[in-house]
Amino acid sequence: MTVTLRRYNLLGMLAALLLGIIVAACAGVAPSPVSSDAPAEMAMQEMPSTLQTVMDRGHVICIGNASAPGFGFVAEDGSYSGFDIDFCRALAAAIFGDPEQFEIRPATAAERFTVLAAGEGDVLIRNTTNTMTRDTELGGNFGPTTFYDGQGIMVRVADGINSLEDLAGGSVCVATGTTTELNLADVMAARGIDYDPVVFETNDETISAYESGRCDAFTTDKSGLVGRRAVLDDPSAHVILDETLSKEPLGPMVRHGDDQWLDIVTWVVNATFLAEEMGVTSANVDSMMNSDSPTVRRLVGVDGEFGAKIGLDNDWSYNVIKQVGNYAEIYDRNLGPSTAFFIPRGLNQAWTDGGLLYAPPIR
Repeated sequence: MTVTLRRYNLLGMLAALLLGIIVAACAGVAPSPVSSDAPAEMAMQEMPSTLQTVMDRGHVICIGNASAPGFGFVAEDGSYSGFDIDFCRALAAAIFGDPEQFEIRPATAAERFTVLAAGEGDVLIRNTTNTMTRDTELGGNFGPTTFYDGQGIMVRVADGINSLEDLAGGSVCVATGTTTELNLADVMAARGIDYDPVVFETNDETISAYESGRCDAFTTDKSGLVGRRAVLDDPSAHVILDETLSKEPLGPMVRHGDDQWLDIVTWVVNATFLAEEMGVTSANVDSMMNSDSPTVRRLVGVDGEFGAKIGLDNDWSYNVIKQVGNYAEIYDRNLGPSTAFFIPRGLNQAWTDGGLLYAPPIR
């Protein structure tokens, strides 16, 4: 079918071209010659790749969160830390061999996609849920899911709220421009629960309103609830309900149109998954250069020329692991049991441990 259609299309194009020549000849006008330099002229008009732009600038710009403890948070000295920030550092390590060659362009939930589309950042790494609309209408491409989450509800212990039904007639603080706002409306409508959504522009405004008593509940991803509760004046006075309102696969997003850049972001994340799966850590990666395992040797850049396939040096994945760590190291550093936020890994375990983290092989 495809071959036949292409043949008809080609014949139609040739017929149209012949007709144009005949008409031009009858009119005494010579047809415009087809330039043999057309491909070169088109290439000259192409915009530089994202990788080239990043290299020329000397650092990668990640659109991130400045107010999500554990994921993306800015300290008083202006430094950023968190789970998402570490994936930005991993990207810098892969490209430059230096995890500090990055900049965070903070953005609210409502403006993050506009900021990405406008080219103010190279990649959006800001606890962002992968959805069909965002992948299509907003002109984005998502890399691998870095955190499998679900939306939850936080309430005050003193209010005795144990379920969504207990919130009937009450108010819920929620950030605008998020899947959180839409999910809340869907679930409440499905259960026939009347409630008052109190909407704010930023997460800081939303949690402040909840803490000051303007709302009966606060909703966001459960990971965000854990982080926010940890920094409230009295965390024990608040409880996160058991109910999960939605699926929230969070991951990095880039603009449509640059496959190489999407490949880079994708394989940087995959490298952290594979390193954990193979037992390669920042502490032992140097010794793993002498591994007898072909899969490990490809991962750390000893065998093959896999860096060239994405436009990077062959030590790209070695630098990610050595300078930032594998997925488990990134997770534990920001969300693990030794942090104030401790979130059990659950679905965010390697597939070998019953989780959903599964990366294609480097080969």
